[in-house]
Amino acid sequence: MSEATPAGPPGLEQVFREHQQRVFRAAYRVTGNAQDAEDVLQTVFLRLARRDTGELPVENPSSYLYRAAVNTALDLLRARRGAENVAIEDAERQRPTALSVAPERGDEVRELREWLRRALARLTPKAAEVFTLRYVEGHGNHEIARMLGLSRIAVAVSLHRTRRRLSQELKRRGLR
Repeated sequence: MSEATPAGPPGLEQVFREHQQRVFRAAYRVTGNAQDAEDVLQTVFLRLARRDTGELPVENPSSYLYRAAVNTALDLLRARRGAENVAIEDAERQRPTALSVAPERGDEVRELREWLRRALARLTPKAAEVFTLRYVEGHGNHEIARMLGLSRIAVAVSLHRTRRRLSQELKRRGLR
């Protein structure tokens, strides 16, 4: 069926089935919390469903949805700027980390992750997105430039400035 339904543009259900895991994982990596990642997943696809147009907004849904997930997750963190309720325990149980190698460093690792999440929320949206794509998701500068429609130089400059800012902030807080 190619007709638009009240549920959203044609093909939305198929796009959801194909991309829900990637959207969830991207949101989870940013928020560190499964419930928040579910909220981000729902928000991203509800926004698509509410569009008035009869088609999906982009040619490359994978890239678009990934960016939407990262941005929505960062927005969620920004909304909680002063809150201390971003849970990371679930993430630590699901994959091996420095905690399994050096359990005595567990508090340091948790503190550093919490600080990084709060620091990302304080960055500009573009800087946070570039940093997350590079250092959380592991994409290369060239790929980030292509995904975001930026030059490789703009990506490199953004990463340099963000690393410098975060490094200075770490030193001030005594976490480094």
